Amino acid sequence: MTFDHILIRFGEITVKGRNRSRFEAEMLKQVKHALRSFPGLTYIRTFGRLYIALGNEPYEPVAERLKDVFGISSFSPVKRVEPELGAIREGALAVMRSFPQREATFKVKASRRWKGFPHDTMSLNHLVAAHVLRNMPHIKVDVHNPDIELNVEVQEHHAYVYCEVIPGAGGFPYGSNGKAVALLSGGIDSPVAVWYAMRKGLEVEAIHFHSYPFTSKEAQDKVVTLAKRLSHYAGSPFKLHLVPFTDIQTRLAQTGQEHLIITLMRRSMLRIAQKIAERVRALAVVTGDSLGQVASQTLSSLNVIGRTCELPLLRPLISMDKLEIIAMAKRIGTYETSILPYEDCCTLFVPKSPATNPNLRVVERIERGIPELDEMIAKAVEDTETLELTPDEPVPAGSSAADRDDWF
Repeated sequence: MTFDHILIRFGEITVKGRNRSRFEAEMLKQVKHALRSFPGLTYIRTFGRLYIALGNEPYEPVAERLKDVFGISSFSPVKRVEPELGAIREGALAVMRSFPQREATFKVKASRRWKGFPHDTMSLNHLVAAHVLRNMPHIKVDVHNPDIELNVEVQEHHAYVYCEVIPGAGGFPYGSNGKAVALLSGGIDSPVAVWYAMRKGLEVEAIHFHSYPFTSKEAQDKVVTLAKRLSHYAGSPFKLHLVPFTDIQTRLAQTGQEHLIITLMRRSMLRIAQKIAERVRALAVVTGDSLGQVASQTLSSLNVIGRTCELPLLRPLISMDKLEIIAMAKRIGTYETSILPYEDCCTLFVPKSPATNPNLRVVERIERGIPELDEMIAKAVEDTETLELTPDEPVPAGSSAADRDDWF
């Protein structure tokens, strides 16, 4: 095996100043947890970097798992050698020979972190490149637009040689920036919003509103499947709160305000979300709103709906269009589940002409006309069922797919 180590580069945590060491320690903890099924790995933490010694563990499955760990900006398979010229040149040749034997161009990019090394950077570039060219006559040097960039990092105790730089998930270590709750429907948008919130270091607990018997068991299983997928990125049990919404939804429908039904429902959902957030000590509510995508996501609607929540409302998708959201859903593995045809509670009550510019005073007057609404909201919170999900659990079976808008 040419490569015996993996070099991990951290992302936004490198700008954390005095808190940097805490974030790096958390990063190491999360990487170890993500790779817990590979017992032969050894971890070496340095300033701003993390090295993993592969031992006898295979590189490819380790790399696949690292791609989904938040806080990693990029990583590279590397060959570690002694910090002396002969070993570096032979290591560089071994790395170059790991590529298919074809005509190609390359350049050497050396960095000398250990200033005691006897050759400066420019000299090392030339000495390594010359050795590779002598032994691989089918390749050429191109310092401006090479097919392969051969990197050499010289440190005091070791030198590292590599070519590939593989993008990571970026962001912050999961849970390092606090806790939030997130509204999770069965649609395309909300799982992507949850993923973005998790990527920014938020520990997330999801909230799903169901309206049995108006919505089916399959619709709930669909959301459980999405939550399981998100638990893969959390690297820890992922909590899903299932809120019974049938009675509230039915009572709101009895007001006769069909064009405002989505506005009224979403305001009640946010009230419930805030109460659950307070119960689990979360400091924000995440939604999948994308500005202008549907009637309840016009700026006017977002204003009226959001007035009911005192906690910060985080909207990671606010400036994204539908195609961008779909592309991300496919990337994170939620799209195929999201387009299954089982309808959620909001979809069933979509009016023919929903209000795009609701009046706050009118909406509040309608709510005051339902004196039992606060009691119903409290009961929904009390009757909420909480599941702890992991990606290792069996996934509920799905069915065929059909696209639709996501209200959250």
